[in-house]
Amino acid sequence: MIKPSVLLFALLMSAPAFYRLLGDEVDLIQVLIRFLIAVPIAAVLLAGLRFVLSGYRKADEETPGAVMVPEPYDSREPGKSN
Repeated sequence: MIKPSVLLFALLMSAPAFYRLLGDEVDLIQVLIRFLIAVPIAAVLLAGLRFVLSGYRKADEETPGAVMVPEPYDSREPGKSN
């Protein structure tokens, strides 16, 4: 199923062709072909954007694990405090 955001982005990408259609510079078939070419390109671009942004979303949703407690720098043995 194609998401509405993909169709809207493809429409924006092919908007110059629709504008040229109003001035009778191109045929309707050419405009529709350009729109059909723009749909998979828009789907790939938006999928990449969703992939990049999903990493930030997961970082916000995760709960913090163990709490780290700082130790003094001059401790003689690691893991033991004086």
